[in-house]
Amino acid sequence: MRLTTKGRFAVTAMLDLAMREGGGPVTLAGISERQSISLSYLEQLFGKLRRAELVDSVRGPGGGYTLAKQICDISVADIIVAVDEPVDATQCGGRENCRGSQRCMTHDLWTNLNVTIFDYLSKVSLASLVEEQHTKEQQAKESSVVQDKRDSCSSSRAAASSAL
Repeated sequence: MRLTTKGRFAVTAMLDLAMREGGGPVTLAGISERQSISLSYLEQLFGKLRRAELVDSVRGPGGGYTLAKQICDISVADIIVAVDEPVDATQCGGRENCRGSQRCMTHDLWTNLNVTIFDYLSKVSLASLVEEQHTKEQQAKESSVVQDKRDSCSSSRAAASSAL
């Protein structure tokens, strides 16, 4: 299956936007910096996302982008389709000319895989990705706090034993 950088970057940028839009419009420069995606590339992607009515642009000071729909109503498939990203595991791009002018023997297998992948991506909402990301961030914070406590306990024990 081919999912190019365009699709990955679009989903990443939309996730970044969804996680931060509670504070008002999100700038592409901010997304660019946080996600290491070129600003000019983001401008192209967000033009397509805006035409697909997934994002709205806010002009002027304090402007940027906001989601045009509820977070739970945007699927990963919506994002990928909006940026013209094909989800296609066939060698022929669905044209059924895998072997010159004929279909290959496994064409139906790859076509069915395409349907399954698209079906899956249609069921994954931006809301579920945000929730998953928040959970990972929370777990990382908790792990860091536990590690800090262990480190301070180890330091205290080491200091106590060296004092003896």
